[in-house]
Amino acid sequence: MPSNKIDEIAHAITSGRGHQAEMLCRSELISQPDDENLLLLLAMSVHHQGRLHEAVAAYAKLTRLWPESSVHWNNYGIVLADAGARDEARQAYLRAIALDPGNLPTRTQLGGLLMAMHEYAEARKVLLDTLVFDPDSPLIRIPAARACALCQDINGAVALLKPWRYWTPLHDDALQLELAQVLIMRNDVPAAAEVLEELLGRNAGQPDVMLLLASVYERLNRLTDAQAMLPGISRMSAAMTDEQINEAEHLRASLAMRDLDWNMARQILERCGSQGPDDFAHHFQLGSVYDKLGMTREAMETLSVAHRLEISERRFASPQFFAAGASAMPLTAPDASAEQYSRWPKLAAPPMSDSPILIVGFPRSGTTLLEQMLDAHPGLQSMDENPFFNSLADVLVQHDPRIMDDLGVLRQFDCDELRKRYHEMVGERIRRNWDARLVDKNPLNMQWLPMIHRLFPEAKIILAVRHPCDVLLSCYMQSFRSTILVAACGSLERLARAYVQTMQCWLEQVGIFNPDVMVSRYEDLVDDFPAQSARIARFLELDDPAPLMAFDQHALKKSYIATPSYSQVIEPINRKGIARWHKYREYFEPVLPILEPMIRHWGYPMEPVV
Repeated sequence: MPSNKIDEIAHAITSGRGHQAEMLCRSELISQPDDENLLLLLAMSVHHQGRLHEAVAAYAKLTRLWPESSVHWNNYGIVLADAGARDEARQAYLRAIALDPGNLPTRTQLGGLLMAMHEYAEARKVLLDTLVFDPDSPLIRIPAARACALCQDINGAVALLKPWRYWTPLHDDALQLELAQVLIMRNDVPAAAEVLEELLGRNAGQPDVMLLLASVYERLNRLTDAQAMLPGISRMSAAMTDEQINEAEHLRASLAMRDLDWNMARQILERCGSQGPDDFAHHFQLGSVYDKLGMTREAMETLSVAHRLEISERRFASPQFFAAGASAMPLTAPDASAEQYSRWPKLAAPPMSDSPILIVGFPRSGTTLLEQMLDAHPGLQSMDENPFFNSLADVLVQHDPRIMDDLGVLRQFDCDELRKRYHEMVGERIRRNWDARLVDKNPLNMQWLPMIHRLFPEAKIILAVRHPCDVLLSCYMQSFRSTILVAACGSLERLARAYVQTMQCWLEQVGIFNPDVMVSRYEDLVDDFPAQSARIARFLELDDPAPLMAFDQHALKKSYIATPSYSQVIEPINRKGIARWHKYREYFEPVLPILEPMIRHWGYPMEPVV
């Protein structure tokens, strides 16, 4: 067949004239019924017209006639995926890869399909294997980073996206948008803002980009910038899909919540509804609004739905945390008995002044407030929440898993190298100010006391404590990044057991190691902020407590606060978070017997104080 006729048909397809291309193909096929190019163009033309059933049949015919063509099997996989036949699509992609192992587009498409099928671990493996063929390609590294993030391999995602600034601007708007999405998944929201701003500057009028950038601005506490984008989004509503319109409504609800207009937020959210059957974020947002309006029954009913949907989604990443009989709070950190500790060799270690200040506590106990207070002091430097000790444990496990059974086997060289790696990881997250002492805030580092004490035995540790019922209520109203916490928050009963288990483990380990710990009660901090700030300053051996009390002004100047309470720590100290659980007393009655040992241990009343 003449190449100009082929070109004419192909141009018709790419120009959106699929019907014309189809007619031309069928006309030519009368005299050339087995022409490979014509059959391929016919399949493409009906595919572009959205007639998926016919497209599947057309591509299937091509694979039967030319079964050794990787291209035909790849195209067959694409249309099967579009038609929702995901298992068949996977087999088609695997056949294409077997015929041409270096077919990188097919490998990345298979990785994307596996993520859509919630087979995150397999998707990660496929995409990381693909990197061998082209290690520097953003076309592979970006989806591979997404798969790592979905598998909770945040370090892997960070490593894959490290050179992102060298890639932009990408010559693929969809890929650059995906880059921003994955940067958000790895909790690098300021970087996502840069990527989206550059993309929007080059190609204005993209609803997906505008919506995501406005949401990012809200997350960065840049509320004026987020509000300024609403008129432009509204002007594009006629060209937006139903999903985009729904997303815009959720953005408006978020901004109404930041304005404390809870009734407006409720009206918007109830009117627009969720973005799909698995949209747990909608229910968390609506549950929060109901809570602010004092609608406790509606709040708890909505949050119950939110947790059910979130668990349905997140169980694919780490099914072991959701299995029957799984611990309420799985302990992934190494333990140490008093007998083991007595055999630990005494090693040289950094003094207090060269050791990090650790802020720990069960999530939602006030750790972020403490971190922002300390970061406001010119002699201290904090950073976003990072699982550094988890990463160090991974290093040890790769070397010899038996080390985790007894940290006493670590010798001077080992501990020196682990401390060096710790500071290297810190340097990868922040530009270190070596004139300031480091503040490492990660609530569940309280599980890592044996390793912390092995590496930094002179470290100052602040344990944040808050009424356990207020802690549980606040946790139950959150969607956490950590799959362990998602599993723990599945019900108030499971959450109560997770809290008690975590606290009992902490108290046992404190009794063994006797670290330098100060307990900071959230209620005491709020009730007498100056006195408690002075107490913290004395504990940390700081000369002037005054900077600690200006934390809210300091937080306003920060580009990003990477915790769920990002919108709260820019407010002056207040009592909003105290005794919230009293409104939900009926829901806490069944779990109070579980919590009672810890409530009494920390000196809180079992009954609401009138």
